[in-house]
Amino acid sequence: MITTHRKEKRFSRLLAFSLAAVLSVTVTTAQAANAPSGFVVEETTIAKIQEAILAKKLTATELVKLYLARVAAYNGPGVDQPEGLLGPAKTIAHAKGVNALITLNLRPAARKAWGFDDHKARSMTDAADNDPNMPDALEVAAKLDAEFAKTGKLVGPLHGVVVAIKDQFDTFDMRTTSGADADYANDRPPHDATFTKRLRDAGAIILGKANMGEYAGGYKSSFGGIAVNPYDTERQPGSSSGGSAVAVATNLVTCAIGEETHISIRDPSRRNSAVGIMATQELVSRHGMVQIGINTHIGPIARTVRMRAASSTVIAGFDPKDEMTAFAVGRMPDKPYETFTREKSLKGVRIGIVREYMDKSLFTKADEESIDIVDRAAEDLRKLGATVVDPGKDGLFTSAIRRYNPMLHNASWTKLFPELFPVDEKGKPANDHIATLVDLAFNPEKVPGKVTLRDFKAVEAAGEAKYGMNTYLRERGDSNIKTEADLIVKSRFYREGNGEPKKRTLQNNEKELALDTAVRLQRRFAIQQIVLESFAEQNLDAVIYPTSNIPSAKIDAPNEPTVNGRGTMWTFLGMQGFPVVTVPAGFTTQVYDRIRDPDAPAPAAGERAAGGEEGRTPAPTLLVGPVPAELPVGMDILGRPFSEPVLLKIAAAYEQATHHRKMPRDFGPLPAKP
Repeated sequence: MITTHRKEKRFSRLLAFSLAAVLSVTVTTAQAANAPSGFVVEETTIAKIQEAILAKKLTATELVKLYLARVAAYNGPGVDQPEGLLGPAKTIAHAKGVNALITLNLRPAARKAWGFDDHKARSMTDAADNDPNMPDALEVAAKLDAEFAKTGKLVGPLHGVVVAIKDQFDTFDMRTTSGADADYANDRPPHDATFTKRLRDAGAIILGKANMGEYAGGYKSSFGGIAVNPYDTERQPGSSSGGSAVAVATNLVTCAIGEETHISIRDPSRRNSAVGIMATQELVSRHGMVQIGINTHIGPIARTVRMRAASSTVIAGFDPKDEMTAFAVGRMPDKPYETFTREKSLKGVRIGIVREYMDKSLFTKADEESIDIVDRAAEDLRKLGATVVDPGKDGLFTSAIRRYNPMLHNASWTKLFPELFPVDEKGKPANDHIATLVDLAFNPEKVPGKVTLRDFKAVEAAGEAKYGMNTYLRERGDSNIKTEADLIVKSRFYREGNGEPKKRTLQNNEKELALDTAVRLQRRFAIQQIVLESFAEQNLDAVIYPTSNIPSAKIDAPNEPTVNGRGTMWTFLGMQGFPVVTVPAGFTTQVYDRIRDPDAPAPAAGERAAGGEEGRTPAPTLLVGPVPAELPVGMDILGRPFSEPVLLKIAAAYEQATHHRKMPRDFGPLPAKP
């Protein structure tokens, strides 16, 4: 139950949040004068930042102030929420803010001097925020400047690089709640996540925490509200790492860190004309993240492939606090990842096209332009010297799926075909199932059912979410929130449709009483075997396909229905532990949008309205359009586990040959001071 005092405090915070855009106008004008002569922060790179610092044309402090000026100008609300952050939202065409950063790494005095409200404070449980062992971004920058003045050398490979970190990851100096409005006794975790510490040790400056879909789902946050897409502020920013990608796209930071379980690095990256990579599962430590899982990945989001690679060099590698990183030992490149981004020719590289995801006859009008754009990208790769393997409609992986899937999935697969694999009343085999599997292995054309990559469904591990949350909370050691059950009763949740979807998600997770990852891990092994076999038989270095066929949807629009295995994204392969890079491939000229069918009856109890709640039956929808729209399209480049050097080489060569990245028009350079 929320006390009257807490309600009043909450209202004050929400009111202050809504005033941020007004305050920012004054701050922008005041701070623009701090720009050092000749340095342009928009679209800058790590190399340009460090070149300017080494030439003594820029200091880390000046750089942080340049970014803060942009935050002040562009990080205000992007939607109208008259009932506060927990209530419904109304979109704003050409909104002035994007709401990408929910917490700023500034002490109270600095934060107020810049005009940022209390809702952006580093901590809601430590109003004084005066611990000298927790320097803020400006203090860290000043220390870097002092060290450089003393030695004339950069302190590390990320000296001066300004970073935002998804609120899912621990930062000892800033609140971490995974986007939730939860009553932690101390909203700061006791330690940094492993990769956060590695970033700091390399000279990076953490400017703030990025907005996110609460508990890594969707794009809404009870604490942070809604980030919006800067290319069309009435559209979604991407999945749960949306704030990270929006901060990069609008040049609020140099780069950002996201997380992906299903789509949450690649989806927001492609919607924001950015580069994102879901690295090999075992490459980067997951220690210090809320709700760790079998397929949780950490990865930078940046505006160029080389910037993204430089960040990977710092954060990748073995961590005894994450047992999965033991697989990375002996499999890391002997050179920094960024060294693989310098080649311009792809001669000798073989790249397959995943036609399973690009057959227009299987999908809708909404898919077609994205498919065409990636088809053109394949031609660009050919021009760069690559051999592009186009298998036609049968697809790259169908032959291997027919040959190996029955054996690899065995008992879980045979249950789908009782006519071939009958069982008695006790569920025991009624004939020799093994003999039938042997027959199919020698005659794969007789394998029944659908056998394309599109036909595999995601398999969840029972109890995984609850286990991951409770292990994180126990390690964090907060005195008020100790378990997932505490989060349910000691938090406030945004309202959507007929209820509070994130609360219901936690409640459903809490019902699980056993952890069972067996089928999930079997699926991962089986698909890796099938894909690696196909790569070997066709001598492939990588494969390509659209990151998504569907351009960014309107905020609160209905979800795109699944069509022949396609939802809103192509997620399946990435969920099996393969590394995938998404790189800008161009922009749409028009899009089709999904709306609720106006002739359908109103949603009954248990249904959800358009764009509604998780876990409910969707209401009937219609596809409407086309409407003119210039929205980013991304191309996925997927390879074998630990093949990041190859993927970065391909992505960088394609990026440098095509230059598809564009700044969002409404969030360009700040006006110069008169």
